[in-house]
Amino acid sequence: MLTNLAKKIFGSRNDRLLKQYRKSVAKINALEADMQALSDEALQAKTAEFKERLAGGQTLDDILVEAFAVCREAGRRVLGMRHFDVQLIGGMVLHNGKIAEMRTGEGKTLVATLAVYLNALSGKGVHVVTVNDYLARRDAGIMEPLYNFLGLSVGVIVADMEPFFRQQAYGSDITYGTNNEFGFDYLRDNMVTDQYDKVQRELNFAVVDEVDSILIDEARTPLIISGQADDNVQLYHIMNAVPAHLNRQETEDGEGDYWVDEKAHQVILSEAGHEHAERILTQMGLLAENDSLYSAGNIALMHHLMAALRAHTLFHLDQHYVIQDGEIVIVDEFTGRLMAGRRWSEGLHQAVEAKEGVEIKRENQTLASITFQNYFRLYEKLSGMTGTADTEAFEFQSIYNLETVIIPTNRPIQRKDFNDQIFRSADEKFEAVVKDIQTCHENGQPVLVGTTSIENSELVSRLLTQAGLPHNVLNAKEHEREALIVAQAGKVGAITVATNMAGRGTDIVLGGNLKHQTDAILADETLSEEEKAARITALENGWQEEHEKVLAAGGLHIIGTERHESRRIDNQLRGRAGRQGDPGSSRFYLSFEDPLLRLFALDRAAAILNRLAPERGVAIEHGLLTRQIEGAQRKVEGRNFDMRKQVLEYDDVANDQRKVIYHQRNDILTNQDVTDLAKNIREEVVSDLVDLHMPPDSMEEQWDIPALEAQLAGEFRVHADIQAWLKADNTLDNPDIKERIISRIEAEYAEKVELVGKQQMAGFERNVMLQVIDNQWREHLAAMDYLRQGIHLRSYAQKNPKQEYKREAFAMFENLWRSIKHNIASLLASVQIERNENVAEELPEQTVSNVQAAQADAPAMETLLGESQTDLVTDAFNPNNIDLSPEALAAQGYIVHRNDPCPCGSGLKYKQCHGKLN
Repeated sequence: MLTNLAKKIFGSRNDRLLKQYRKSVAKINALEADMQALSDEALQAKTAEFKERLAGGQTLDDILVEAFAVCREAGRRVLGMRHFDVQLIGGMVLHNGKIAEMRTGEGKTLVATLAVYLNALSGKGVHVVTVNDYLARRDAGIMEPLYNFLGLSVGVIVADMEPFFRQQAYGSDITYGTNNEFGFDYLRDNMVTDQYDKVQRELNFAVVDEVDSILIDEARTPLIISGQADDNVQLYHIMNAVPAHLNRQETEDGEGDYWVDEKAHQVILSEAGHEHAERILTQMGLLAENDSLYSAGNIALMHHLMAALRAHTLFHLDQHYVIQDGEIVIVDEFTGRLMAGRRWSEGLHQAVEAKEGVEIKRENQTLASITFQNYFRLYEKLSGMTGTADTEAFEFQSIYNLETVIIPTNRPIQRKDFNDQIFRSADEKFEAVVKDIQTCHENGQPVLVGTTSIENSELVSRLLTQAGLPHNVLNAKEHEREALIVAQAGKVGAITVATNMAGRGTDIVLGGNLKHQTDAILADETLSEEEKAARITALENGWQEEHEKVLAAGGLHIIGTERHESRRIDNQLRGRAGRQGDPGSSRFYLSFEDPLLRLFALDRAAAILNRLAPERGVAIEHGLLTRQIEGAQRKVEGRNFDMRKQVLEYDDVANDQRKVIYHQRNDILTNQDVTDLAKNIREEVVSDLVDLHMPPDSMEEQWDIPALEAQLAGEFRVHADIQAWLKADNTLDNPDIKERIISRIEAEYAEKVELVGKQQMAGFERNVMLQVIDNQWREHLAAMDYLRQGIHLRSYAQKNPKQEYKREAFAMFENLWRSIKHNIASLLASVQIERNENVAEELPEQTVSNVQAAQADAPAMETLLGESQTDLVTDAFNPNNIDLSPEALAAQGYIVHRNDPCPCGSGLKYKQCHGKLN
């Protein structure tokens, strides 16, 4: 009550912000006449002037008013579009690192140009993030003339681009791309072995289009770069047969083998089911007699069984995935888009492949990963825009520190939102939907029908076909035609059936999108220029008439066939109508068989239904019931927020470790001379080794000198007779022994450096360090995955799983650093150098030059410690990837036998090095 009173007196936070922004809008408008008076050259010269002022100490805020005025005038001249006042407010919201909520059709793409132009003047680069490659190309193509006019360069990042072109695109003042590509490039940049292979610059400022889709909907799915792991795919085929032999429980406590918890999206095996599964697996020969599924040796079997059960009960064709070109392709549950290249983890994708009978690809091992939350928090400044952010404002604020500002519409909204109509069964609901569509079609009113899955969109399509109603279907299977279908969804009597409309990015213009039709005529090479002009004129005249007809019919009518788990997705669908003050209407049709009502709102709603007891085909329509359903949606939103927050809390632990690893990698990459770093690592490792066997301030009886000598000889190739040293001088203690061993190692290492040269040895040191860090980090990520999968079991011991995860992850990371340093010191100390002059003399001239090129960054080496490390050394040599296979060498007249030294200069036998690779 007090809060409401305060709002009436002082206005809400949103009102106060809009009031401040309107003062700046007045200043920008005051400059409009001056800007219009400038010639094109004078207007373009403003960019250089702004850059000089920034270099002179002014800030972006100091030049905001003038820069926005320049951008607005350039937009009017180049694009024929003048920014509305509310769009200027949106631009300021973006510049201030906030989220601008602007209704569909308010011109968010144009709004972004203001903040993008201003921030690009700093020269640090601006990223504009979209939800798919089509929108990245389209938005960049539309706005590039404006930016080029103002003297700024534009690049586009799309899938499958070569690194060279990626570098060029990132080097531009403004870079358009998808969230996936930006995130994966960040991970790939932290896996390169040469700093010049990096493609991204510093992460300065990002404008995220459809910010709710990217930062909320996709936040539960981390970005993962993976490599194939050794795994038996045959086991997935075998395990796929097991679910058919198990019985599903009707109720959670009922009889059966497993319970499907649809709310939590989990399958729980009962005690009886556990015993039944053991009997089945024993009969199949996968489990020994009297053995348990929960014994340590059978963890993999349990993992495969649960994946098979989840695949059969929770993941459905044409709802969660489609089959395309013999592959399982995931469907985004929020946008209905295909997520090509994405795979479910923990064996689930392989289980679905086995279920559908397509080729099973091996499980992957994580090489690098990051969540979208942690990637986008790396930007110095982040902003976003969408039509629906207010319902998730708390999450944006708490996770990303992004405030949501609701921008008023340019024209008042005229859309009518009717109460939901609720039916007993899905059949009755769809009958009512078809009747409503038929009525609108007969009146010439265009209809957009929203569904929550591909399955439902195809069901509606079949019903419309039976009713003889012409229509278009837009779902993940029609991905290529989506822009064309949406653009014409406002034509007289048009019927468009679509899965969730998030991020479609194309305005629905009443009467049809004239630009799309004009572009199609201009692109038709069979027409002459006169024919093109005549057709465009006729099209423009016909469009105005059609536009008036649609206005008279009531504008676009939105029909929702189901409520989504999130109110925001429903609002996105509704928001397609009523663009720029157009008339429109919306209504949702629901049934008590819909998942949302069945799982979250059934009890109380069913009681209402029983009291009202309508006849078949008669709907219940009441504001109280609509509010009840919205309450259920809030519950689900809260649960989903908790899930995303949990993903982030766990990833925050990995993120702190990731920053340390990537920082260390970058230091090694950018440092021209890593000799001092290598020396420090050797000294630290030797010091720890001596402390382990000769603890400081301990008695001689506690020392284990033979073990210390053996470890030095075995791992560092240092044959130090420490016992003789102690006999000769009984005053020697821990620091003295350290000093002598380090002196011995450094003296021997200096001789190796002298043999091959400091520069070449530095290159080899860098390669070895990076290889060791990458290999150890990869194994650490796998260990972290295993830890996380089982950490929830700690709650049974009355322990907090998150705290346990943090504690164990910290201990694992300490071990990781020790292991990295130990391996680096061991490898570098044990390298033996041998000149390969004799081999070079026998090689033909061309091969000699190839070998010299291969050895440019690394010295020759005869042997090293341990078979397990040979791959590291092989990878560290031959950085130019010269073909050293027997066939390639034989073609040049040189034969290398298996036991000869490898021509790459590693010092290994050919069969252990590039001969082994072949």
